[in-house]
Amino acid sequence: MPKARLPEISDEEEDAVQKMIAEDPDNPELTEEEFARARPLTEVLPDLAEAFRRARRPGERGPQKAPTKEFVSLRLDRAVVEHFKRGGEGWRARINDTLKKAIGI
Repeated sequence: MPKARLPEISDEEEDAVQKMIAEDPDNPELTEEEFARARPLTEVLPDLAEAFRRARRPGERGPQKAPTKEFVSLRLDRAVVEHFKRGGEGWRARINDTLKKAIGI
């Protein structure tokens, strides 16, 4: 996925940003010496770095703990899908539960 580009800012906007940075006592700009002493997150906070590495994006699912299901593509009558969707979230699981009941498991 291509990286999003930030919109260009005018020289006046850049000057205003730099002025705010210079005047912020709670967040001073790093000096060259401070920047040279900086260490990577993986070295300073390895557990946090690992958590970031493992984090999923919104909507992304991880691997199944016990892969007991099989991914299939299947065509159903529109009325069947609409019926289950009317019940809200979890409609696919409800279809699965209904099929399991139909075969006696």
